[in-house]
Amino acid sequence: MSKVIGITGGIASGKTTVVEEIRRAGYKVIDADQVVHDLQAKGGRLYKILVDWLGEGILNDNGELDRLKLAELIFSSPHYLKKSAQLQNPVIRQELSRRCEQMAQTENIFFMDIPLLIEQDYIDWFDEIWLVYVEKGTQIQRLMARNGYSQEEANKRLASQMPLIEKVAYADAVIDNNGRLENLQKQVAQLLKRCANVS
Repeated sequence: MSKVIGITGGIASGKTTVVEEIRRAGYKVIDADQVVHDLQAKGGRLYKILVDWLGEGILNDNGELDRLKLAELIFSSPHYLKKSAQLQNPVIRQELSRRCEQMAQTENIFFMDIPLLIEQDYIDWFDEIWLVYVEKGTQIQRLMARNGYSQEEANKRLASQMPLIEKVAYADAVIDNNGRLENLQKQVAQLLKRCANVS
């Protein structure tokens, strides 16, 4: 029986860095964002759903989804955000389930990186949940620096997610990413060591 660990956090919390450390240690990670990208690729299941819903105005000159335009539209109103979730989430869940079952055939321990793990009720999928945590102010500053957002845009993106402080109650391990990279790497290494000892 495989042990499955869920990695979650929030936008600009440093989850990508944690996943890189986990992969460097030799573990496999199913990346929910990559699964969404695959499904939204030209001809993919979500590509068809989104074009049927929003029209060809969300495509670029190559006929692929213009992700920036799509994100701006979806985040422009609660109605669009809700509709997007209703259309996309069942397809994403089905594909994640398929990949999870596939990986369980070959791995004793593996990870799934799901940004909205708690919000979209994936909690029961996992033996453990690891949360990458940063203070809200740090999160906003990093988001503005990384994506070139204004403070208003950064706040709007954060408002679409459950606050990290509320996610702590669901986590089996909290990885504090308010400090230096070396500190983050040390925390991940300790958690992975514990995993290896348990398995």
